[in-house]
Amino acid sequence: MPAGADLEPESFSVLPGWAGDDHAAAYAAFRRSAFRALEKPYRTGSLRIEAAAFDPAFAAARAMSAPTAAEARTFFETHFRPFRIRPRGGAGFVTGFYEPVARAAPVRTPEFTVPLYRRPDDLVDLDDAGRPAGMDPYFAFGRKTDAGIVEYFDRGAIERGALAGRGLEFAWLADKVDVFFIHVQGAARLVMPDGAERRVTYAAKSGHPFTGAGRVLVEKGELALADVTMQSIRAWFRVHPDRVDEILWRNRSFIFFRDAPVDDPTLGPVAAAKVPLAAGRSMAVDRLIHTFATPFFVDAPTLTAFGGERFSRLMIAQDTGSAIVGPARGDLFAGSGNAAGEIAGVVRNAADFHILVPATIAERFP
Repeated sequence: MPAGADLEPESFSVLPGWAGDDHAAAYAAFRRSAFRALEKPYRTGSLRIEAAAFDPAFAAARAMSAPTAAEARTFFETHFRPFRIRPRGGAGFVTGFYEPVARAAPVRTPEFTVPLYRRPDDLVDLDDAGRPAGMDPYFAFGRKTDAGIVEYFDRGAIERGALAGRGLEFAWLADKVDVFFIHVQGAARLVMPDGAERRVTYAAKSGHPFTGAGRVLVEKGELALADVTMQSIRAWFRVHPDRVDEILWRNRSFIFFRDAPVDDPTLGPVAAAKVPLAAGRSMAVDRLIHTFATPFFVDAPTLTAFGGERFSRLMIAQDTGSAIVGPARGDLFAGSGNAAGEIAGVVRNAADFHILVPATIAERFP
């Protein structure tokens, strides 16, 4: 197990709320990953749950399309073994994210003046072998120049025109704060002037570390930490439109997007695991530790934003994020649109994480 946490074997019977959960909903999300794995295996995290360990469960899921709730529960209990993740010196923690829906235009107009950018051709992926000496090892992206690889332009530089004239803008919105939150969420449904929907999702980023607007406002004494939600941040920007750049440019990270059509409009965007997200069942995890498609049973006793009841649900790891760090850290996908945003914006809760390890390798773990 990664430093800072321990795994404890347990039984499904001790998971609070396990028997009453909707296992079929989690199964549907897991099955999408089972088909995706046929195209390309998921990368193994430091927990050492190899993609191949899922093969029996993936094959069984592909063969069973619409199980009853009881059949789905039996599926998970047959193919997995539960382990409690116990962080040392702290508790697990969950936040929420969603897919914004915003009006947009394919070209700049007097109303729509704030662009989303596609990935630039001078943005290159970096690994330990290709990262220049002296560059912070955090950087997974850099800028290719005649003199070599350097840090990419940050948010402030790009919004001041560093990429102007290169034709990278592929959609335009009316509000800079809306665009910022699309960057934070990593995806959006754009409603075009003719009423058509265009789905966009993360393609790459500048490489700079993410700094949350809420954190900046707390540091400046503008908001109390206990009051920081997406809603309170938006409210502060509405009252202080002249200070938007001052706050947002502190977040040097900048996101580039691509079109990502989704066949089923009831599903969320295609995320890092290359499958559409399912509201209330897909979760972002630390990709350096965990392997995509891993099921987690998450119990957050104080979280009631999802339907008004205690949150005790089986979730599937299908996304990641730069702020999602640690073995017991999750970002819960709440869905698309304003109602989902209201849920996601208030999720900041302690949670217990129970990881479901494939039965094929469960004996490796204590």
